Amino acid sequence: MSKSGALDLASGLGGKIKKQEVQSAVQQYEKYHANFGGDEETRKANYADMVNKFNDLATSFYEYGWGESFHFANRWKGESFRESIKRHEHYLALQLGLKAGMKVLDVGCGIGGPLREIARFSSTSITGVNNNEYQISRGTELNHIGGLSDSCNFVKADFMKMPFADNTFDAIYTIEATCYAPDAVACYKEIYRVLKPGQCFAAYEWGMTDNFDHNNQIHQSIKAEIELGNGLPGIRTANQCLKALKLVGFEIILEKDLAADSPVPWYHPLDTSRFSLTSFRLTLLGRFITKALINALEFVGLAPVGSGRVSSFLEKGTEAFLAGGRMEIFTPMYFFLVRKPVSNS
Repeated sequence: MSKSGALDLASGLGGKIKKQEVQSAVQQYEKYHANFGGDEETRKANYADMVNKFNDLATSFYEYGWGESFHFANRWKGESFRESIKRHEHYLALQLGLKAGMKVLDVGCGIGGPLREIARFSSTSITGVNNNEYQISRGTELNHIGGLSDSCNFVKADFMKMPFADNTFDAIYTIEATCYAPDAVACYKEIYRVLKPGQCFAAYEWGMTDNFDHNNQIHQSIKAEIELGNGLPGIRTANQCLKALKLVGFEIILEKDLAADSPVPWYHPLDTSRFSLTSFRLTLLGRFITKALINALEFVGLAPVGSGRVSSFLEKGTEAFLAGGRMEIFTPMYFFLVRKPVSNS
């Protein structure tokens, strides 16, 4: 089950980083980003360290406020936030045609929320690859609680260089995770390598849309805040993702920005002008209470020094999501379904 209380949240803050080193880790993380003098090339060169620090610092906040599945979803009117998250995961499983007996890979699996839901839904065996020790330990605990230890497992590895043989998996998916790759072509090439010929790879990718203007300072500021608040080396455009897939050799079956025609905007849960009891922690009052709680826990020593700063840059990322969504310059759900050809010829 997800972290539900203040002490649950406090117990995970900092992940595997030693409590006395959290503030230093926050400072090092911040320096990677433009707001603190960093640049994209430095972030890409040090992506493993930066993303690991971010996941250690942010995972407990994510689980406390969002649940076990760290992603957005398009949404129907009358559909709850939790229902939309599950449907979003089921859609991916259906597009891939997952069924019992298939060996499936989740690339960048977080703590395994989607992995467990898709395993239940499709009766498949799923391996999650993740390079963060804290997320894997938390995911393993949740697999055990959910009775899925036999069908779901984790491998600690960088998805840019996975420890699997060629042509291993019957299907591969990623949900808002390969956006952390410093090089889309190299990332997709590695996924192509471990996927069996004739089988499919599906993804929800983050990307800047065609409405993004590189010369617009407001647009650039929003992009930088999303990068800071989410541990990103940079943010590609949807077209850059598509070109990378084709360059690697994938056959494009379907590609579409699912945010474009969502009846309820994907950023709706982040909108502080609305109030929801079911997603109370995401409301303006809920965020205020969480921020005050973190500061209090830090003051009395139950949360490591630096936790408040993590809360602050996550809040900036949230506001940037909202702005990017309203201006339609950013999407967290550029969906594609692609196939590895049966023959390289």
